[in-house]
Amino acid sequence: MSDNVESELGVEEAEAFRARCRAFLEEHATGISVEGPDPRSEKEIAANKAFQQKVAAAGLAGIIYPAEYGGAGLTKAHERIWREEYGKVPDMTAQLTISHGMCMPMLAEYGSHEQKSQFLADCIAARTVWCQMFSEPGAGSDVASLQTKATLDGDEWTINGQKVWTTLAHVCDYGIIIARTDVEQVKHRGISMFIVDMKAPGVEIRAINQIDGGKHFNEIFFTDVRIPKSWQVGPLNEGWRLATAMLMYERVAIGTGSKSGVSTPTYKYLAGEATRRGVITDPVVRQDLMRLYTEETTKSLVAMRTRAELKSGKTPGPGGSLGKLHTAVIAKLARRITLGIAGPAGVAWEEGVGDGDKHARSVLRSFSATIAGGTDEIQKNIIGDRVLGLPRDIATDIDVPFKDLRVGTQKSAG
Repeated sequence: MSDNVESELGVEEAEAFRARCRAFLEEHATGISVEGPDPRSEKEIAANKAFQQKVAAAGLAGIIYPAEYGGAGLTKAHERIWREEYGKVPDMTAQLTISHGMCMPMLAEYGSHEQKSQFLADCIAARTVWCQMFSEPGAGSDVASLQTKATLDGDEWTINGQKVWTTLAHVCDYGIIIARTDVEQVKHRGISMFIVDMKAPGVEIRAINQIDGGKHFNEIFFTDVRIPKSWQVGPLNEGWRLATAMLMYERVAIGTGSKSGVSTPTYKYLAGEATRRGVITDPVVRQDLMRLYTEETTKSLVAMRTRAELKSGKTPGPGGSLGKLHTAVIAKLARRITLGIAGPAGVAWEEGVGDGDKHARSVLRSFSATIAGGTDEIQKNIIGDRVLGLPRDIATDIDVPFKDLRVGTQKSAG
């Protein structure tokens, strides 16, 4: 146990809480095995929700969130103990990363008392699952070019437009969306953030077929979708500031995961595969595996530092991009090692024979690590600009009203 935890809680309280966490996890965190095809991750998300609801029933969910909003009302030291113990068991909530790692902290930090009272407890316990809706066909890396509009009509907002690459939207109950609310302002202004009911009339969700056979990404069309005026999150036209904060949470969630301490799961898996296939003594394989071990260890250390910086309870800073970038580097390295270990079976296999299809799917999925949550190039720009203090790229549209820009699919003013 760290001296920091002991000094914050005292030895007896820390040990008692650790024992409580350990006992719960030993009983319930036994791994998730989904039988048969699950292209839309519906079976896995159901298993994740069932586990999280057990966590909530045991009083261990939302550890740092106030009890009045469904949390455990405990301290950062308690959360650290939970993460340390959770790091020793199979991940049971992988599909809740967006709901819990991005939407939940945004609601907690920027939501009104009414919003937190209405939504937070169910989100913490995974009785409801949330998605994030930022990207559009004409607004990917440059999200501020978004064209989805929200128009105030009495006591309701009306939303029209399209979002794309929305993970798990088809199984989500609610989502956080940013939309254009004032085209007279420059593109980084005139944007606001809202809560949307994903089952509301006018919301159409279409699956995107992925190269690995999955379908857990979606495009979403909004046609006169009406939401209460009270579902606006934060101040009007301040949505870009909130979106930036949410992207920081996203990069922390992707780059640090839900566990604490040094964790090398990809290395352990591939080292086991190399041993099983009799190539662990190959010097090239051993060198690659040690590079992977080093990268995962470094990522863990960066994650520990990032989480230490979150102790103040404020939105994470641009340093989260370091962990996100490490995740992409690890994915690229693991892809090469996987194919090297699997050999020809990694690209050609007989149906039902061996595990070549598993490795192939893993390799194909790995490409998304360099895109989801912001491309590698975007992360490097953020690190260069906001971490290292290097000069920014020249921008010519800073003072131009959005209606006068030719961005994305916008071809005419207004």
